Amino acid sequence: MKAYIFPGQGSQQKGMGKDLFEQSKIAQQLFHQADSILGFSLSNIMFEGSDEDLKQTKVTQPAVFLHSVISATLLSDFSPSMVAGHSLGEFSALVANKCLTFEDALKLVSLRALAMQRACELIPSGMAAVLGYISEKQVEDICKSITDEIVVAANYNAPGQLVISGSLAGIDIAAELMKTAGIKRVIKLPVGGAFHSPLMEPARQELAAAIQQTTFHRPICPIYQNVNAKAFTDPSLIKQNLLQQLTAPVLWTSTIQQMNADGASEFIEVGPGKVLTGLVQKILS
Repeated sequence: MKAYIFPGQGSQQKGMGKDLFEQSKIAQQLFHQADSILGFSLSNIMFEGSDEDLKQTKVTQPAVFLHSVISATLLSDFSPSMVAGHSLGEFSALVANKCLTFEDALKLVSLRALAMQRACELIPSGMAAVLGYISEKQVEDICKSITDEIVVAANYNAPGQLVISGSLAGIDIAAELMKTAGIKRVIKLPVGGAFHSPLMEPARQELAAAIQQTTFHRPICPIYQNVNAKAFTDPSLIKQNLLQQLTAPVLWTSTIQQMNADGASEFIEVGPGKVLTGLVQKILS
């Protein structure tokens, strides 16, 4: 069984999508349609923009989404038995399995990016990768012990790869406690805020209102969702899970393990980069 997986923010790169645009009229139509929906030339920034241009959240998220959706559209043998997406990638996956239309998903992705940007500006916050811990529980317990700042385990990416998220002060306190506990490294990530933490609640509320008004269709195959790593085909349940995604952790390790247990024998990453391919190899080694 083929499982198609879709990357999230961080997979962007200069010149992304130009090759797709040049090889396909369908790709050209989707790029033009995206520019029209967004009200600015995303395609121009993707093809000609600098790394700094692409790092803007309002650009990054639609760019990765658009590249992923077009890549899936152009696959001649696209026949998913199941799909999943890492964080932002969940929206690409929902277009790929026909639960959301391209237009509706792009509007939600754009709103999500802007809402997250606004939430990031409310309090100095960020994320950090934790390496060399004894167990996930060890990291979780340290985060829970910090009561005067917000810091939580946010991305369970692969065995040995856990990302924490929270206020900058919270991350600094956690890093000190982890060093004392013998954890090897805590590396701050170049992101604009505390994604998948309670600090995204203002963005979650903003996005939730738009998700509630969007039509979700019955998909052609199950999606395994970030918040609980389970398979869903019921549009109302898919919607409910998506409503929680911004403030809940991404359970990527469990997602891949569950897809594999349910019969996925081939994982195909669709979109820019190969980050998820590397994670799958670590998870299913």
